[in-house]
Amino acid sequence: MIPMSPRQQDNPELVVIGGGVGGLVTASVAGQLGVRTTLIERGPKLGGDCLHTGCVPSKTLIHSARVASLMRRAGEFGLPAADPRVDLGAVMDRVRSVIDSIQVHDDPERFRGYGVEVIFGQARFTAPRELMVEDRRITGRRFVIATGSRPAIPAIPGLDEAGYLTSDSLWTQRSLPRRLAVLGGGPIGLELGQALARLGSQVTILEAAARLLPGEDPDTGEALKAILDREGLEIRLGAQVTGVSGQGAVKRLDYVQDACSRTLEVDAILVATGRRPNVEDLGLEAAGVDFGARGIRVDRRLRSSAKHIYACGDCCDTPYPFTHAAEYEAGIVITNAVFRLPRKADYRVLPRVIYCDPELARVGLNEREAREQGLEVEVLRFPFSQVDRALAEGETAGEAKLLVRKGRLVGAALLGPRAGELIHELALAMQAKIPVSRIAATIHAYPTLAQIHRRAVNTAYSPRLFGPATRRLVRWIQRLIP
Repeated sequence: MIPMSPRQQDNPELVVIGGGVGGLVTASVAGQLGVRTTLIERGPKLGGDCLHTGCVPSKTLIHSARVASLMRRAGEFGLPAADPRVDLGAVMDRVRSVIDSIQVHDDPERFRGYGVEVIFGQARFTAPRELMVEDRRITGRRFVIATGSRPAIPAIPGLDEAGYLTSDSLWTQRSLPRRLAVLGGGPIGLELGQALARLGSQVTILEAAARLLPGEDPDTGEALKAILDREGLEIRLGAQVTGVSGQGAVKRLDYVQDACSRTLEVDAILVATGRRPNVEDLGLEAAGVDFGARGIRVDRRLRSSAKHIYACGDCCDTPYPFTHAAEYEAGIVITNAVFRLPRKADYRVLPRVIYCDPELARVGLNEREAREQGLEVEVLRFPFSQVDRALAEGETAGEAKLLVRKGRLVGAALLGPRAGELIHELALAMQAKIPVSRIAATIHAYPTLAQIHRRAVNTAYSPRLFGPATRRLVRWIQRLIP
C-alpha cells in the first residue's frame, strides 16, 4: 500500500518526483502558494541523498575526525596530547543522531500542512502527462523531476565479488578498516579518505588522472596534495586499477602506474569515482523526455525536451551537482513552472567547497579557465601564514588566490581554514559587481580570518602606493604644506 495524504489529488497542477532538496523546495513553495501539488518519493523517508548519505553524514564524520586530529596535535597548543582510541560505531551513532535531528524538518506531515500530497513509491511515466505510482494513476499539468544521483561504480574485474563501500553504504560500518583503498581522488574520495585516515585507517588513494583535482588550477591541487601527504595519506596519481581479487578479509588491487604493474593489499575498498543520475525506471521515453549519461537534458529554464516537464539537481545535465545548486535550480523551476515567468539559470557566481581540512573553496573562474576565455587577469595571492588569526589558531596552511579583471573579481580560490565560510564575501562581491577596491576599503574586524581578503587585494595597491611616483608626491607635499 502507498501511504496517502488525507486528500488525494489524481489531477494535481504540479507533480514533483523526488524528495531531496530540489524536490522539497519546489513542493513546499508551490504548496504554500496554493498550487495543487503532489510529491512522490521512492524511498522510505524524505530528505534525499544530502541528508541520509551525503552532505550531512559526511560533514559530521569529518568534524569528528578533525576533533581526533586536534587531540593528537594538542601539544602544539600547550596542552597534553592524546591519541584517541576511536570507536567507529560511536562516531556513526553521532552521525545518525545528527541526521535524525535534521530529519524532523523533512517530516511528511510538515509538507502536508503546506497542502502538498506526499506519496511514497516508484513513479513511472506512462504518457507525457500521466504517471503511475504502483497501481495509482496520476495525471498532472506540469512535472518536476528531482530524483538525484547515486555512486558510479567502475567496471573493474573482480570488484563486485571482492565487495566495496561507497559514500552511500559507508554509514552502516561499525569498525574501522586497518588498511583502506579509496578509488578516486575527487572531492568525495579526498574528504572521506582524510576523515578515515584521521580516525585511524591507513589510507591509500588511487587516482587515475595525472594530477589531483584536474578541474582546479595545478598549483591549487598540488598545494592540497602536499597538505594531505604531510598528514600521511598515500596518494598515487596516474593509477589505473585493472582488477580486484579477494582472499578472505584481505583484498588485492592490481593497478598500472608509470607503465608498471603494481599491487596493493587492503582490508576495505571505498569507491569514490563520481556519481550517475537516477533516470532509469522513470519511463522518460513515454514522457518524451530526452536524457543521456549525464542525466536529463534541460535548457537554461530547466525545461526538458517535453516543455511541461522540468528537472533540477543531480538528475539533470546542469554543470554543478551540489545541494545548494539544486536549491538554486528549484527556485528557477518555481519561477518558470509556477509563476510562468521566463527565468534562466546562471551559474557564473556559484561557490563550491571541498571539505577537506583545510577546506578548498572556489567561486567563478580559475586561472586556466580565464586564460582559455582570453581574459587578461591579475592574480593576487596572500598566504594564511601571514594572517594573525590563522597563526593564533595554528592553522596556517594555504592561501587566497584572487583573479581580478578591470578592477573586479572574476574568480577566487581559497585553500585554508574555514574557506567554505570565507568564500561568501567574495561571492557577494562578484554577484554585486563590487570593485575590489571596496573590499580593501571595508573595515575587517581584527583578528579574523576574513582579513585575508583585504590583505590579498592590498597586494595590488601596495606597489603603487609605495612606488617612486607616490614617494615624490609625498615629498612635494611635505615641502609645500607646513
